[in-house]
Amino acid sequence: MGNILVLAEKPSVGKDIAKALGATSSKEGYMEGKGYVVTWGMGHLVTLADPEDYDKKYQTWRMEDLPILPERMKLTVIGQSARQYKTVKFLMDRKDVDSIVIATDAGREGELVARWIIKVAGVRKPMKRLWISSATEKAVREGFTKLRDSREYDNLYRSAEARSHADWIVGINATRALTVKHNAQLSLGRVQTPTLAIIRKREEEINSFRSVDFYEVGIEAKGASFAMEGGRIFDREKAEAIREKLVRATLKVDDVTVSEKKSEPPLPYDLTELQRDCNSLYGFSPKETLNLMQTLYERHKVLTYPRTDSRYLTKDLVATLPDRIRASAKGQLSIIGQDLIRKGFLGKLRCVDDSKVGDHHAIIPTEDEVRTGALTDKEKKVYDLVVSRFIAALSAPYVYREVSIKASAGGEKFSIKARTTVSLGYRAVPGHKGDEKDDLKLHEFKKGDTFPVEKAHVRTGKTTPPEPFNEGTLLTAMENPLKYMEGGDKEQREALSSSSGLGTVATRADIIEKLFSSFVIEKRGKGIYTTSKGRQLLTLAPQDLKSPALTADWEHRLSLIKEGKLAQDKFIGDMEEYARKVVREIKASQGTFRHDNLTGSKCPDCGKALLEVKGKNSVMHVCQDRECGFRKTISTVTNARCPECHKKMELIGEGDNKQFRCICGHREKLSAFNARREKEGTAMSKRDVGKFLKDMEKESEPLNSALADKLKDLFK
Repeated sequence: MGNILVLAEKPSVGKDIAKALGATSSKEGYMEGKGYVVTWGMGHLVTLADPEDYDKKYQTWRMEDLPILPERMKLTVIGQSARQYKTVKFLMDRKDVDSIVIATDAGREGELVARWIIKVAGVRKPMKRLWISSATEKAVREGFTKLRDSREYDNLYRSAEARSHADWIVGINATRALTVKHNAQLSLGRVQTPTLAIIRKREEEINSFRSVDFYEVGIEAKGASFAMEGGRIFDREKAEAIREKLVRATLKVDDVTVSEKKSEPPLPYDLTELQRDCNSLYGFSPKETLNLMQTLYERHKVLTYPRTDSRYLTKDLVATLPDRIRASAKGQLSIIGQDLIRKGFLGKLRCVDDSKVGDHHAIIPTEDEVRTGALTDKEKKVYDLVVSRFIAALSAPYVYREVSIKASAGGEKFSIKARTTVSLGYRAVPGHKGDEKDDLKLHEFKKGDTFPVEKAHVRTGKTTPPEPFNEGTLLTAMENPLKYMEGGDKEQREALSSSSGLGTVATRADIIEKLFSSFVIEKRGKGIYTTSKGRQLLTLAPQDLKSPALTADWEHRLSLIKEGKLAQDKFIGDMEEYARKVVREIKASQGTFRHDNLTGSKCPDCGKALLEVKGKNSVMHVCQDRECGFRKTISTVTNARCPECHKKMELIGEGDNKQFRCICGHREKLSAFNARREKEGTAMSKRDVGKFLKDMEKESEPLNSALADKLKDLFK
């Protein structure tokens, strides 16, 4: 009997699978033993070919060559990964390898990673699919007892390939047409462009907002504060007139309702909500949270698969809950966890619903315990959030007794509510306490009682504009973009409301990062704003590329391909026709693009004027010529705090002249800063300093426009 080849997505996962299977003989690029050969990609080893791979004439961007619509899409081995690809192909071709197990990430993109490698390698051997949601040894071994025929995932692969082809066809052509038309680095994409439009729409709402005064009338009687029903009053004289007549009025209790209510425990996390909470609580960007999750999943194996859009669990997981609680519920959660195990899970749990789980269930702890000191501070923050939510989700509802009083005074209606806790339930879990206060005074009020009004007051306030998006709230808008969609027919709006929104849980963080790195959005404080380049891009982009409806329609049709209800070729044909339409629109447009951020400096490579652009955490000088690609970091916002005002400082300058600068005026050379921190015992290690400076240099590397326009970077 021959060997089974196992193809994982990354080296770390591949080595973990090999360990679980007993394939302990380590080779270059693979592991072997006990009938298994385990190898891996480096993520994608294969990608779609660039336009110039079809015809050398496409190396020069010209409007007359558009649209570029290859008869058959070509795949190419990624240069940086060519060595590992050769290893994988050699292993697949080995005569003693009888079959292949696809063990890449269990999702649309993971399926594409494996199938493209196998397609380019030209291998035709029996294939099985490993489909697991955690990377523990136990999960891997169990998964290998339930391998599925890879043909069950053929439609998932067709859906993934259709998405990739469509993004290439539309993205490459739209971006080249717009860039050539205006001789500026302008990129369009079916997700990034509507996301940019959403940010701009919020900006316009803020700019057009005009604050007005409002007034709220309230009274106090028998020590309780009643609010007048009917909401805000926008006429000061009217509010004061009501207050005047209430000063000597009598409050009559019209109704007293006492009821017992309950608040259901929260559901476990999906990726988007976890990213929102990490941004709100800790300031982590969505991309940073995803990276931390990948580490907790792949390296530490203490959390399940992160790229999930489900917040529910399947019934077969219920039997594993006690082990997961024992492994994760430590410290303050220990007693609560033990109590949950003792009571058992025989009753119906709100978070268990097979019908609401797609490819992967919610993010929960695995049965593996965290090794003491193994996690960084940031990893621990993310892990603790997931564990706390997991324990809360398995806990009982919060039960409370609510007293609601309706009353009248001076011809106006008033009300008050208060609640008394009956059972804390999930609110006993740290981080899930409510902000309401028990109010026991209200039991003294009975229907028909009358009391003198002790005090009447008018509270003045001002209406406030909507908040600018931050990275957390932008994720929410991308997930539910219907309110930002202008126009659209009933079918489009229904498609959008039933879709997963703009992008997927796996790609939204990358889209936000892409918008920052292409300088169409910038950060001011925590808020996200469009730049002049971003605003101009929106005026030049075809109308439907700015609407969430387009990507909703695409995702709906991709789901039909996944379900076997739509042919992949039909979808691609429609995308080619759409690309023709977009190119025609851009060619015929009368709009213009103007660089309004020119500096007085010249590019050292080509001599053209440099542009000053603001990245996510830095200011850079970038060459205006897209073919040159020169860029240089001028300043970077760091986490180093000013010794005078304690605000974050910027790092500016080059070489030995690098220095920290604060908005309060404080300046300090990098060498002096490190000397001071060393004296305080808080200095960065040489390794950390080197890594930080290396990251800065990487940000300043020339931008190769051919590489920058790679599908995987631009058109998610």
